[in-house]
Amino acid sequence: MLFRFRNFPVYRRSKELRRLVRNLSNSFPKPEYILKDQITRAATSICLNIAEGSNRQSNKDKAHFLNQALTSLEEVIAGFDLALEDEFITQQEMQSLLVLGEDIGKQLIGFSKSLQNNLN
Repeated sequence: MLFRFRNFPVYRRSKELRRLVRNLSNSFPKPEYILKDQITRAATSICLNIAEGSNRQSNKDKAHFLNQALTSLEEVIAGFDLALEDEFITQQEMQSLLVLGEDIGKQLIGFSKSLQNNLN
């Protein structure tokens, strides 16, 4: 089945995170374009890696792309840690990111473990 990733809860949650990232990073000052760009690309990468891995033939390949999505998630959170430190976002906004990020991270890890337990 093509485009089955669109039915994955983790993909839908990742799109929510991407929207939140774009909204929050719009308040960054112009000189911080590099940080904004890096964070938004990482958030987009989460969605794209889930999609790319969904139609791979082996579970090992699928798990690889889920791991890539997880590392991009880590990058998003690290970028917003810097943004919080520089006072571009509030503690409350950071907390919203962390809650959503933890949910996505747990889903990615669980999905990957289920695939690794059933290696082709």
